[in-house]
Amino acid sequence: QSEIDSIINKEFQNERLSFVKDMFLFSCYTGLAYIDIYKLKKSEIEVNPNGIYWIRTRRQKTGVKAHIPLLEFPSEILNKYTTLKDLKGDDRVFNLISNQKVNAYLKEIGDLCCIEKNLTFHIARHSFATTVTMMNGVPMESVSKMLGHKDLRSTQHYARIVDEKVGSDMLLLEKKLTAIAIIEE
Repeated sequence: QSEIDSIINKEFQNERLSFVKDMFLFSCYTGLAYIDIYKLKKSEIEVNPNGIYWIRTRRQKTGVKAHIPLLEFPSEILNKYTTLKDLKGDDRVFNLISNQKVNAYLKEIGDLCCIEKNLTFHIARHSFATTVTMMNGVPMESVSKMLGHKDLRSTQHYARIVDEKVGSDMLLLEKKLTAIAIIEE
């Protein structure tokens, strides 16, 4: 989460970096892969009676339906780059550049945000599955549906990552508590 926050809080004067940052964050909060954002059409975005935007699309990779309610943050990104009422049903929502260029710019963004891992667009999808949803208590079945996985086994990969993180965090906590106990003696 701290890495996502550092990207959110980083301001870029460069328009291309700002756009790529926003598309990466849109993916972090929707779980959509690069190609699914690239091909996203106005007809795949609906507003329910409560004013909540939903993306209802088919994953390019699997053909499986993905239904994703948009949180406020990705809705703001959507509205920053698109006026839905001005688009026709088959119009693409974003004018996304090539995946290769996006990943090159993400490397630059990662460096500027002091993120040590190799930042790629696909990491945003992993971040959605783990950091944004599962670590905040969203059930695996819901995450699987939003990711457009064919079956729950694909999503369980992310749950193992979350479990490993919880395990390592608890080991660190145990070391801290042991150190405190030694100091108090």
